[in-house]
Formats: sequence, C-alpha cells, structure tokens
Amino acid sequence: MLDAVPIPQMQRTRGRAEVALVAAPGGARLVRLGQRGSAKAFLPRVHSPVPEVVFLNTAGGLTGGDRMSFALELGARARAVATTQTAERAYAASGGVAELDVEISVGAGGALDWLPQETIVFDRSALTRRTEIALAGDARCLFVETLVLGRAAMGETVEVLALRDTRRVTRDGVPVLIEPLRLGAQSLARRQAGAGLAGARAVATLALAAPGAEDALGPLRAALAGAEGVRAAASGWDGKCVLRLMADDAYPLRRALIRALNALRGGAPLPRVWQM
Repeated sequence: MLDAVPIPQMQRTRGRAEVALVAAPGGARLVRLGQRGSAKAFLPRVHSPVPEVVFLNTAGGLTGGDRMSFALELGARARAVATTQTAERAYAASGGVAELDVEISVGAGGALDWLPQETIVFDRSALTRRTEIALAGDARCLFVETLVLGRAAMGETVEVLALRDTRRVTRDGVPVLIEPLRLGAQSLARRQAGAGLAGARAVATLALAAPGAEDALGPLRAALAGAEGVRAAASGWDGKCVLRLMADDAYPLRRALIRALNALRGGAPLPRVWQM
C-alpha cells in the first residue's frame, strides 16, 4: 500500500512592529522599537518637531494564513504622525484568512494622526483587520482608512471576497466610535444598490476624535465643496467628526482625502510617502 502523499505546507508571513514615543523638549523621543518577521517600522528625519512613524510589511502583501500586527504607543503630551510606506495588498487566498491587527494608544494631552495608505483587495482575497485606538483623557486622534477593490488601471474586478474590518476607538476605556465593515459575495453582488457600495470601487472613512472635534465639520465640508469624482458626506457630534467618501477609482478619492486632511490638519505637510 502506497503511503499517503503529504500535503505541502505553504510558507506564511508573520510579523510584528512596535514603537513607543514619549514627550520631550522640542518634540517626542523614541523609547521602544521592536521588529519581528516581515513587520518593520522606521522614523525618517523630518523638518518638524512632530516625528513620523512609518510601518512596512516587507512581504509585499498578505494572503490566507498570514499574521501581521503594528503597535504604536504615545505617552502623555506626545505628538506624532504614523503611516504605512505603501498600500497594503490582500492577495487571493488558497486557504485561511490573513489577519492584520493595529494597536494604538495615546496618553492624555497627546495627539496622533494615523494615516495609513490604501488597502487594495484582490479577487478571492480573505482578510480580517482589527484597529484598536485607546485614548486617555483629552487625547486627540485623526485616522483614515481607505479600501480599494482591485486596480482599475489593470482592469481588475473583485467578485469573490471575504473581508472583516473593524475599527474601535475608546476614551478612558469607554467606546466612542465603532466602525464594523463586512464584505462578502452577497455584498459584492449588491454593489450597484444603495445598500451596498453603489458601484464604488474605492471607499474611505476619515474620523477625528478629540474634544470639540464637531467644530471641524464646517471647514471640512467647505474643503470638499466642488471635489470632482467623489461622493462625500460628513457629520460631527459628541467630540467626533466623521467623513465618508466613495469614488469609482482610487485617484479622485485620494485627491479628496488630501483636501480633507489639509483642512483638519491646518495645512501641515502629509507624510512624504503620501506624495502623489
């Protein structure tokens, strides 16, 4: 009797990058940097007292069974901008689900702009992403998440997808904003419907959680007036200002996002990796 042929085990990506900063004269100071596997973090030199933290997945993307996590801790009164070096890509999965976890904490009086670049999902990809942002006291956080369903320039379409994306913001342990998103085969089948994505290929959420954040609603709406190729709506309440955007392609969505970010950040320069 022939022995059963073993099923080869596919190599999977594992990685975790951790950064911790504390307030210091003239800016913030690095107190911890940890990197394992395919997850990396670096702090480029910038001509600003506010440091930039750039996270990177050296594997070039995620597929079923991969595990990646990024963690950033800001001490009291520390300020920073964090982003990803390039768009994250979720490729077709032969089995299993890719997992990406983002853990952020901001101490009292601190301020973080979490500005990752787009996540591009491909046909038959499977991804679960969890973003946890813990704020203390009067801490401020501005964050953006952008999802692109395939690359329009390459003629790609996404018909089969398993995506679970959850963002959770708390202040002193109390939830202030919870953003769940789930896209599967049924969701994509209804993409042309208003209850789905209304035919959009690129969607984004931009949110500011800070004392008095609702006051940013007027300037934000003014900044987006006349933006071409996007559908957008914003609201502000209880220390939050939230913007939703949809577009047929990633390029006009990114242009609109930059206008919105300039309005909310007082014209402060975006991370260099964001340059169009």
